[in-house]
Parts: sequence; structure tokens; C-alpha cells
Amino acid sequence: MLDALVIHPWAYPMLEVIHLLGVSLLLGNLALLEMRVFGAGQSLEVRPLAKLSLSLALAGFALAGGSGLLMFASQAEELLTNRIFTAKMLLLVLAGCNAGWFHGRQSLDRLDTLAKLQLVVSALLWLLILGCGRWIAYV
Repeated sequence: MLDALVIHPWAYPMLEVIHLLGVSLLLGNLALLEMRVFGAGQSLEVRPLAKLSLSLALAGFALAGGSGLLMFASQAEELLTNRIFTAKMLLLVLAGCNAGWFHGRQSLDRLDTLAKLQLVVSALLWLLILGCGRWIAYV
């Protein structure tokens, strides 16, 4: 299968499309939830919106993660020496830790100052991850 990614002219670009679809689902739904927490759409209850948006965000993460692993496997040696790829992976770990902390302390139930700070940190981390993802090809 990995050979097909390298040999077939459409395989890798289609994998990138799937990756971007996953990233869009992930970030779009996180942004939607963050906008609600910061006051937009106050007629929407946070819990039901969070249940829907986080489910879609997880589906997006699964698409992005699966396609990302396949893309990585097709050029692992090159990516492991790329500083921007390394930075992206470290930022992903930080984003995961931040999400774990957010949900572990039940920040959705609190929506206090720390919860809002965690959401801002999340948004900044994901913007940096996006930037690194685009930058990988140019370093």
C-alpha cells in the first residue's frame, strides 16, 4: 500500500485532501465550541453543542491522524529529519495534554477563567500546528 502512495500520481494528493478534510472537521468544530463559550450564539446550550461539535472534532482528528500516519509512513526518513515536522508533533502532544487537562478538570461544566484560557491556548496551538503542517514542505 505504501508503494502505491509513492507510485500512483493521485494517491498522495488524495491522502492530503482527506487529511485537510479531517483538519477542517477538527478545527471548525473546536472553533464553533470556543465561539459559544466566549459568548456567540448564547441561545445554544453549551452541553448539547459540545457533544455534537466534539464528536465531529474527534471524527476529524481520526481522519487527520490516520491519513497523517500514512503520509508519514511513505516518507518517514525525510520527515524525521525535518525540524518543522518535529515541532508539529511536539505541538500535537501539547494540544493533546491541554485537551486532556480541559476535559479532566471538567472545564465545560465550569467555563471559568482557566477554562477560557485553556480554549485560547488550544486555538493558538492548533494555529501553530496548521502553520507547521504547511511549512513542512518548504524546509
